[in-house]
Amino acid sequence: MLVTAPRRGFWCECWTQSLTEKGPPALVASFDAYSAPQADRWVAVALKTISPALDSDASTAAWEWMYDGRIDTRRALLRAEPCTVSLTHASTRITWTIRPVLFLPLAHRQDAEPPTCAYDFTPRPKA
Repeated sequence: MLVTAPRRGFWCECWTQSLTEKGPPALVASFDAYSAPQADRWVAVALKTISPALDSDASTAAWEWMYDGRIDTRRALLRAEPCTVSLTHASTRITWTIRPVLFLPLAHRQDAEPPTCAYDFTPRPKA
């Protein structure tokens, strides 16, 4: 399907960060959702999947979000507000972020000639 106009949606990411070692957070996963329910469902599925492996405090936090916090998250997403869900397991912080975005259509390239500037550049020879 060729999309010609920007489409509203949500950019979802999951990050982890060690609380004992220095270093930046690591991106674990990302997901493009096209509705608020799809975005919060992505987080819920991830939490349900990992909850058996979490320590008791983190598991409790996960299930509390799924039963109570998820409603607030969904309402915020419907108002096009960004949301964050975080929990700490042992010495690792896991954070899911959901941000409203406009997905821009990409140019359809099938059977199309590249723009003339594409021929202005040549690859560098391998050393």
